[in-house]
Amino acid sequence: ASILMVHLSRLCEELIYWCSYEFGYIELADQYSTGSSIMPQKKNPDMAELIRGKTGRIFGDLMGLLTVMKGLPLAYNKDMQEDKEGVFDAVKTIVPSLKVMSGMIKTLHVNRDKMEQATHHDFSNATELADYLATKGIPFRQAHEIVGELVLKGLKTGTNLADIPLDQYQQINPQITADVYTVLKPDTAVARRHSLGGTGFDQVKRQIAAARKVIKQNHQP
Repeated sequence: ASILMVHLSRLCEELIYWCSYEFGYIELADQYSTGSSIMPQKKNPDMAELIRGKTGRIFGDLMGLLTVMKGLPLAYNKDMQEDKEGVFDAVKTIVPSLKVMSGMIKTLHVNRDKMEQATHHDFSNATELADYLATKGIPFRQAHEIVGELVLKGLKTGTNLADIPLDQYQQINPQITADVYTVLKPDTAVARRHSLGGTGFDQVKRQIAAARKVIKQNHQP
């Protein structure tokens, strides 16, 4: 129960961040949000915050039961009847949390353009550039240092790696060609993560298919 609530809590943490004004990646449906008592513009992700908060309640049940068990000999003792209250409380907490989480995810709106735009304005593709330089014969440790300097300069000048002119890249290594800009594209970077369980598109689709199979098996009458 505690492990389940950890997963729910962490997912809620993501949703809370993502629906904030600063991110704007998602918007929760009105039935899973509330207004602010003082700020008219606010739409609070209260359901997600409550699930996150109730995780502490389940942890408390776990710690209570562990404390009961820690001093008992290896046999049944009447102390163990104390497990009932914690278990009942956990069930009464988890079942509504799962129902709310399911509805919250089904009804949320994803701002795909905002999320996609965010991937073009950071330095998350720095590893891709270092790997690319390594394919040109530059030792990875040296490539790592070169890219680190480019990122530092980019932070100071507001220049992303994809915005650096080709002639500057060729000053690092003449073998660098225009294909470096394809390597630096977010889609290319994600697609390269295709090892088993990775975050590449094909691997994510496989995991979704596997999850759906498990769900279908568990819901058979």
